[in-house]
Amino acid sequence: MTLSNDKLKETTVSTEHVFTGKVISLQIDTVQLPDGSQGKREIVKHPGAVAVLAVRNGRLLLVDQYRQALGRCELEIPAGKLEQGEDPLEAARRELEEETGYRCSKLSLLHSFYTSPGFADEIIHLYLAENLAEGEASPDEDEFLEIIEATFDETQQYIAEGRISDAKTILAAYIWQQRLSVHSGSQGA
Repeated sequence: MTLSNDKLKETTVSTEHVFTGKVISLQIDTVQLPDGSQGKREIVKHPGAVAVLAVRNGRLLLVDQYRQALGRCELEIPAGKLEQGEDPLEAARRELEEETGYRCSKLSLLHSFYTSPGFADEIIHLYLAENLAEGEASPDEDEFLEIIEATFDETQQYIAEGRISDAKTILAAYIWQQRLSVHSGSQGA
């Protein structure tokens, strides 16, 4: 499989850095298009993130958290951004424990995906956590959340109602569904 089609390649002519924040930065690239003309591309730079599919006793671990960008609470799987130079596997372990209190003896990468490749370079590494052990959550000081454990049917209902509407959690729910089907209806991940 070829990952690049050189006929469609855009070449960066110049980059204007517009904003640098705590989590993201914004730049505007002037690019030369395949036909020789030029265009502008607004790009959000992000350090990347991790997310964790964790199922305990047939129930998906979710966190309920207010999301200012949405103006409401959202049910999501545990997740968080990568610190500079941080190994995604260790970040997944850290985020699971910080947000839910749970530790796991096994973490496996399920998939890495881009959230919005049309304007952002954010990549999320989705992990499966197995063999969970209960502990105490210790979220960041500006992070207020509640831990929810949902059955597969409840998770599907939350998606239908729009309480779960972010891509990483919907993707995790479908991977969970796939794993349940493979395991002949067993209740674990």
